[in-house]
Amino acid sequence: MIIITSKANNLIKKTKKLLQKKYRKHSYLIEGWHLFEEARQNGAVFEHIFVIEELAERLSNQEHVTVVTPEVLKELTESPTPQGIVAEVHHNVFAEPKEFLGPYLVLEDIQDPGNLGTIIRTADAAGFRAVFVSDKSADIYNQKTLRSMQGSHFHLPIYRGGVMAFVADLKSAGIQLIVTTLSSQSVDYREIPETKNFALVMGNEGQGVSEEMVEQADILAHISMSGQAESLNVAVAAGIMMFSLIQGQSC
Repeated sequence: MIIITSKANNLIKKTKKLLQKKYRKHSYLIEGWHLFEEARQNGAVFEHIFVIEELAERLSNQEHVTVVTPEVLKELTESPTPQGIVAEVHHNVFAEPKEFLGPYLVLEDIQDPGNLGTIIRTADAAGFRAVFVSDKSADIYNQKTLRSMQGSHFHLPIYRGGVMAFVADLKSAGIQLIVTTLSSQSVDYREIPETKNFALVMGNEGQGVSEEMVEQADILAHISMSGQAESLNVAVAAGIMMFSLIQGQSC
């Protein structure tokens, strides 16, 4: 068994670059056994799999495996306590939908990777069909985003690009746009009429949704709060909205 022991190894140096966004054009890194198993079970394409010697037996039937020392593996992750495996995975490529059948989630300029990952994971749990992420949002393949998603990006399509183009496609397909805002014209989320083909729009943590998005809305909605907190974390608000709307569908 050949074991890579040097941090200066060319493969290690090349792979380490994937911790930086500018190098993640075709592939990205996942860390830990949970994400690895999610990737494998959902047909992800692996470029390389790095594992420490004492755990290599678990990958005896797996291709593209490279055994490394714990010190070398730590070079490939931002985690202070690596779990013994890091894999380079090809990007998920999803074909554009040929027909639209909601519910969908649209995220406009979500900045925090943890929020982005948590919202996507919640959309997966709530049964949303796809997530549309604006090109100004945090990187889907950021290590913090990946940890927060917990593999949900393997379960449902995630599209990234100009968010208004996504909205135009949704509206032309008859999808009702529910936009969250504190506008005086918005209604409490519990008053939203039952609907099946809808897209929920959540906005930036500090600025909320754009005026352009408000103009496209079919329904403006907010979460009424009886306490004294000024606002809710966007991931928490998204969870409340998503599960409320999904439950409304099934009533």
